Amino acid sequence: MNARASRGSIAILGTGLAGMGHAGGATEQEIIARASCLAIERSGLRKSDIDGIITSSLTSPWWVMRMAEYLGIRPRFSDSTMFGGSAFIADLKIAQMAIDAGECENVLICYGATPRSAPSSSRINQMRAELDPQPYEHPYKAFNPVSSYALAAARHMHEYGTTRRQLAEVAVAARKWAQLNPDAFSRKPLGVDDVLNARMISDPFTALDCCLVTDGAGAIVVTSARRAKALHARPIYVLGSGFAHWHRQISCMEDLTVTPAVESGRKAFAQAGLQPRDIDVVELYDAFTINPILFLEDLGFCRKGEGGAFVEGGRIEPGGAFPMNTNGGGLSCVHPGMYSIFLIIEAVTQLRGEGMARQVAGAQTALVHGNGGVLSSEATAILSSVL
Repeated sequence: MNARASRGSIAILGTGLAGMGHAGGATEQEIIARASCLAIERSGLRKSDIDGIITSSLTSPWWVMRMAEYLGIRPRFSDSTMFGGSAFIADLKIAQMAIDAGECENVLICYGATPRSAPSSSRINQMRAELDPQPYEHPYKAFNPVSSYALAAARHMHEYGTTRRQLAEVAVAARKWAQLNPDAFSRKPLGVDDVLNARMISDPFTALDCCLVTDGAGAIVVTSARRAKALHARPIYVLGSGFAHWHRQISCMEDLTVTPAVESGRKAFAQAGLQPRDIDVVELYDAFTINPILFLEDLGFCRKGEGGAFVEGGRIEPGGAFPMNTNGGGLSCVHPGMYSIFLIIEAVTQLRGEGMARQVAGAQTALVHGNGGVLSSEATAILSSVL
């Protein structure tokens, strides 16, 4: 089945969240299991109906086996390909191929971590340096990933005149959305000057330009569009998806202002048969304030170099003309190491009209975009409440 023919061939049924913000002593497996059981229940399925599982972890190469064992699932299909934070949007493509090929029928995609309640970042970073050496960077002991993204931000500012205030507006907009979301971790009022005057982390970023460190787990259940109609009153269809990776280390990135989102977005839009103007709500991975600016450009919502101006003046805030990161994003809602599963869940919430105070009126199409590594891997999907 070619990409265009597989448009809308799968749909998202149930979604689940657990352990958001602080898991209260629960383990990663426990909160993933809670989110997964909730997603399965909301799908109109039983756990015994799940015959596919896709998951990955920042720390364990055996994670898919651990979670299948813990959940009591013996899958016909499983995958644990690790792309960093973009993985769970990339997993939609993997699930689509598996379902279309008849390898399985109902796929659970899940992720969770507890870096806030059980911090071990220093040991994990040391382990990564040993298991995944980056020879052109590790000898210099760079403060990664923050400094890598700071390089991209500094280059964009130099090349296109993007300002610190424009970066700060991304964080302020995210906080305003978070204030409407009871699941969001950071909900205190935030202004541009608060972002600019916060503690400097890696020039030009202050602490408030950087994503949260929280606990949290998310899960979704995916099945064929044909089966979805009989299982759920409001299935959400995956019209198109795309994935690309061009480098691993930031020092090997050809142009610090152009990301693989150019390729992943092109693939997703082509499969969906849509254009940026057709999208009602956008959920972008915002590990740092520069990310959405780069992705808005590379996905075609504005021209290269215009991303800073695009986010000014409340445009991406609640009530603005361009609803973006409506749950509060990784900057203010949740960020347990990897984030893209939460982008999907928020998009589904919006497309089902379940966003309560933060609901975008009349939303029928959503774009979700995940980022992994240091602008290394990008995954895009276009979701819709109608085929």
